[in-house]
Amino acid sequence: MNSQFQKRDSGQIVLPGEPLGVIEEFIPDAGTYVKDGVIYSKVVGRALIDYLNKRVSVFPVTRGAKVPKVGSIVVGQVSNVQTQLATIRIFKIGKHLLSGFFTGLLHVADVHLRFVDSMFDVCKPGDIVRAKVISEKNRIYHLTTKDRSLGVIYAFCSKCGDVLGQGGRGLQCSRCGNVEKRKTAIDYGKGII
Repeated sequence: MNSQFQKRDSGQIVLPGEPLGVIEEFIPDAGTYVKDGVIYSKVVGRALIDYLNKRVSVFPVTRGAKVPKVGSIVVGQVSNVQTQLATIRIFKIGKHLLSGFFTGLLHVADVHLRFVDSMFDVCKPGDIVRAKVISEKNRIYHLTTKDRSLGVIYAFCSKCGDVLGQGGRGLQCSRCGNVEKRKTAIDYGKGII
């Protein structure tokens, strides 16, 4: 067995992303995913390594451990923005706060029903965003804000860091007067995070 998997025992607590074995030796089962031939844990749980049947699985430690699924409404904080893409640290699924976080990607094509030129007009680092999961591949969640209830729910001024309020031409900072553009949710500034 590969040296990085030598210490793995059945019943051991594993975290999402921990390697459990390779597909040449085991068949991936419940609670696992495969990337580049390596089997990884998908959830926090106990590893079950069945040497007889050559299967590896992970049973969640807590029942109903929350993991984003396609269709989930999630809340996260924007960590990085580029012209075509924003990276979002998901910390809430539905009404459930997570103990860790998952990574979500919001592409410029999935922001609005109308054409959007740049992600810099949609969100900025630090903003809190509500989005919907539209796909999941290799533990990266692809998101959309193409709904009136989805988008930025709290934004912060790029100049002074204060919370932006709704103004006539966009979002306005009450402290310094700066006006900024965002793709906001219909309940911007009113929701509980």
